[in-house]
Amino acid sequence: MISSIEKLDRIIKALLIPYSGLLSVVFGVMILSFPIGLYVMYNSDVGKEINYQYPINGLDMFLGDIGYKVPVSFEMGDAFVISWTIFLILFTISYFGPESTLLKTLSNMMSREVKKFQGNAMVNMLAWFSILILFSVTIDTIQQSFGVKIESPASGNDLVRFFQLGISPLTEETGFRVLLIGVPLFLMYSHIPSWKMLARSLWRPSKYLLISDYRKPMILIITIGLLFGVAHIISGTPWSPGKVTQAAMAGVIIGWVYVRYGLAPAILVHWATNYFLFSYLFFLSDLSQSATINDSSNPFSNTVEVILVTTGLFALAIKILERIESKQITSSP
Repeated sequence: MISSIEKLDRIIKALLIPYSGLLSVVFGVMILSFPIGLYVMYNSDVGKEINYQYPINGLDMFLGDIGYKVPVSFEMGDAFVISWTIFLILFTISYFGPESTLLKTLSNMMSREVKKFQGNAMVNMLAWFSILILFSVTIDTIQQSFGVKIESPASGNDLVRFFQLGISPLTEETGFRVLLIGVPLFLMYSHIPSWKMLARSLWRPSKYLLISDYRKPMILIITIGLLFGVAHIISGTPWSPGKVTQAAMAGVIIGWVYVRYGLAPAILVHWATNYFLFSYLFFLSDLSQSATINDSSNPFSNTVEVILVTTGLFALAIKILERIESKQITSSP
């Protein structure tokens, strides 16, 4: 007679086949967004009267809900290509590790080797990004049923908006995750007060701080996630109040990814919600020579949303089933 643990294991293995295929599709579309974003910044007409040589006076940074401007002057295109390069480096690092490459991990998933697909940062990033999109769509749908709409901040120029979206994952993750989560966790869990240990723990908290009980970290993650949500309507160029719930949820997910899997996949989850999605929107806008296409008003966006929501459903189901299986294994004699 088949035990409940064996049944769960079979279900998880069955889900891994379509799930790995969906992850491959999302990964491929993400790769294409890198050259597409370069095109939008340096060759498109979305900026109308301005281009990549547009001067920017001051870099917006955040420490929690407090925004401040670093007094530096630069051309928009220069800062964009620096941030673009950093994202590409983080993307490459996540592809190759920390324990297995993405290709090897997907191969393990295809061959139904269940226990060997959690060691790649890219797989974890793709999983939690798709879950984030699933929750975002759900929250937006529920709020709209009550007449609460999420309206993006007004922007004077689309190219400047794309630049701000592209660079914010670095500035916001530094202020919210590294300084407000990483540093407190180091003070709470580190027994080696050294700069080297600080750097390592800020890069991948759970590994170098040896966190085994995540109850205290989760309190911190949720608190900073709520601050992240509030910051979207009170700092810089604010969103509408309906954004608080969605942004807070995203902040909690990114915070968990940071603590559990490291800084690279956490930044890339944020990058995916900004640069990855909007590079295609502005690219399509330039091709059609029309006003900025809304992220829910064209067939391409709708198709990508369906793929991401479906991937999120698979990822969430697998994680829930793994959790149930783990508890059953622990409680079994």
